Amino acid sequence: MTAKKTEDFERPDGRGITEMRPITAKVGVVPNADGSAMFSFGDTVAIAAVYGPKKMHPQHSQNPEKGTLRCNYNMISFSVNDRIRPGPSRRSQEISKVTEWALEPAVMLDNYPNMVIDVHIQILQANASTRCAGINAAAMALAHAGIPMKEMVSSVSIGKLDKTLVVDVNKKEEDWEEGEGATDIAMSFTSNSDKITHMQLDGHITTEQLEEAMKLGREATRKIYEIQKRTLKDIEIMEGVEE
Repeated sequence: MTAKKTEDFERPDGRGITEMRPITAKVGVVPNADGSAMFSFGDTVAIAAVYGPKKMHPQHSQNPEKGTLRCNYNMISFSVNDRIRPGPSRRSQEISKVTEWALEPAVMLDNYPNMVIDVHIQILQANASTRCAGINAAAMALAHAGIPMKEMVSSVSIGKLDKTLVVDVNKKEEDWEEGEGATDIAMSFTSNSDKITHMQLDGHITTEQLEEAMKLGREATRKIYEIQKRTLKDIEIMEGVEE
């Protein structure tokens, strides 16, 4: 069974099925960092700060062949209605590692043997799609820091609400209970080679629906990339990213 794409499908916030929430992007939001950025999907707001490259410590963790990208994802205590317990959780550790995997293919780590680049991501407000917002902010922050990159990485969530595919799910859609319920697919793509660097699926979906979801994800991330690129070019800092 293929996914419905009826234009009369009503999303909780009134958006069209391929319409993302309003996007805001800025760089230079953390003055003391080597590079930083903010990216938001509506009420979901992520800030990323980059520190490095710097010598990896302890020494036994150094890689003489290439540098290490180390990401730390964290939701601040009052980013959601129910206060989050401070400190690392299994979920935050998982998303930290997923973020590293999503970004690594684009970062030229071969330039930095025995070095480490630290990326700290803080979710200030959460209304679903936090890992995608964090990846978008982190990619911009790396470029803002002047870290050489082969290309940018852009991320978005595609949802299946009963049988209808939608772009950029919010919390109400993430908790959808009608019909078959909700399926959430977070995915990341590179800007030039158009390769997928990350995909996580929570729910159930057919092969045909997944193929359609990937098409919607590619189209959405191309729009996100244009916003990332324009934001970075506004401060003439795109020289670290190949066109």
